Amino acid sequence: MFSGIVEEFATVVSVEKEQENMHFTLTCSFVDELKIDQSVAHNGVCLTVVKIENGNYVVTAMKETLQKSNLGLLKAGDKVNVERSMMMNGRLDGHIVQGHVDQTAECVAKIDQQGSYTFRFKYLFDKEMAKKGYMTVDKGSVTVNGVSLTVCNSQDDSFEVNIIPYTYDNTNFHQIEVGTVVNLEFDIIGKYIARIQSFS
Repeated sequence: MFSGIVEEFATVVSVEKEQENMHFTLTCSFVDELKIDQSVAHNGVCLTVVKIENGNYVVTAMKETLQKSNLGLLKAGDKVNVERSMMMNGRLDGHIVQGHVDQTAECVAKIDQQGSYTFRFKYLFDKEMAKKGYMTVDKGSVTVNGVSLTVCNSQDDSFEVNIIPYTYDNTNFHQIEVGTVVNLEFDIIGKYIARIQSFS
């Protein structure tokens, strides 16, 4: 479980394809603190550390993960938002994030607000999935590339988020432009509520 408070961005060192899997070698400031079998969120995707050596670590993404996320688009040199799993004795500064990406979205607008940025993301809308909680609501929570954010101007197939300078500089939001594909995880609480209501 994660909180959506990104620790930093890791740099992709190399990408290796093996059958339907992809192995990502990355580096970041806390590599020496990692352990084999530890969970780390990468752009919001929970992946397991499988190797640590020479100041780098390796995680593997399987076919389903690659189909539902933007990880398959990564290449050497790219920046990936990373967060280690949440400690249960700490504060929940973001919201409950599972690290299970639901789908991708595309940035369709990036507006400089003279001190902050507004991003609009558009995603494939499915009415049946929306009934199950796969949607956004104004002032609700959503995870974009692993970052816990507050939704603004929610529409059926799109929404906006406002990014302060700290978040812009310390996550890979500074690399997002119109056309960039990002990962989305909708709020788990909304999914549970929708599921319960389906039985009423």
